[in-house]
Amino acid sequence: MQTSSVPLTVDDIVRLRRKKQTVQFGFYFILFILVLWSIQATVIDDTDWERIGSLADIGKSVSHFIGIDFALIPNLLGPTIETFMIACIGTILGLIICLPAMWFGALNVTPYKPITYPLARIAMTLSRSIHEIVWALIFVSAVGLGAFAGILAIAVRSLGFIAKMSAEAIENIDPKPVEAIRAMGGSNLQVMLYGIMPQVLPVILGIVIFEWEINIRRSAILGLVGAGGLGLVFFRQMNTFNYPGVTTVILAIFGLIVVGEITSHYSRKALN
Repeated sequence: MQTSSVPLTVDDIVRLRRKKQTVQFGFYFILFILVLWSIQATVIDDTDWERIGSLADIGKSVSHFIGIDFALIPNLLGPTIETFMIACIGTILGLIICLPAMWFGALNVTPYKPITYPLARIAMTLSRSIHEIVWALIFVSAVGLGAFAGILAIAVRSLGFIAKMSAEAIENIDPKPVEAIRAMGGSNLQVMLYGIMPQVLPVILGIVIFEWEINIRRSAILGLVGAGGLGLVFFRQMNTFNYPGVTTVILAIFGLIVVGEITSHYSRKALN
């Protein structure tokens, strides 16, 4: 039995359009009020305006950082290399510990969906939810000061991003090669090596390179909590009120990040 729909009149269309506009206006108005309330609560009420002072006081404070401590430059080579190596080794270690997580976290290849899939997803979420500084504090208390704590913090922090993006790439593969290998009696390992990895390997390498670039930035600040590298030098310069030295360390960090950006760009370009 067919039901005939009553066509909308012009008045009905106008009324529906006005109703939609009213709902949109109400939504944006509430959003605007929430933004104003957030600014009032987090910026205006929570800021010590008397301590900030006038624009002249701000300019005077900023002027302390103008200049370069040339005597500090020779002492930055070792920490710069250490920062770079923390990022490299931490990323490689993160990739290694990511392998089970990306396998278990892909819904189409996980060994036992009720257990392995949720465990992998929880590990990814936990890794991303905790800041690398917090991870560094945890590992500094566990293994002591130095680069090793920074490497472990970078590795654990990398798990969430690399495993999540790689697992999603595995879930989006073409299933035909996998089905063909399984139809020929191939094992799960053979399916992974010959049916899945050839499809996702370029994607995973691109993800790892991108994460390595981010880890250079992360490793540059982990020294603030005793995890070695340029961050530790930065912390010492701040403690001794050597403001030109602080600027010098910031420039070294900037230069290292630029090197990472260039390397990452051309590495990912070579994969395409």
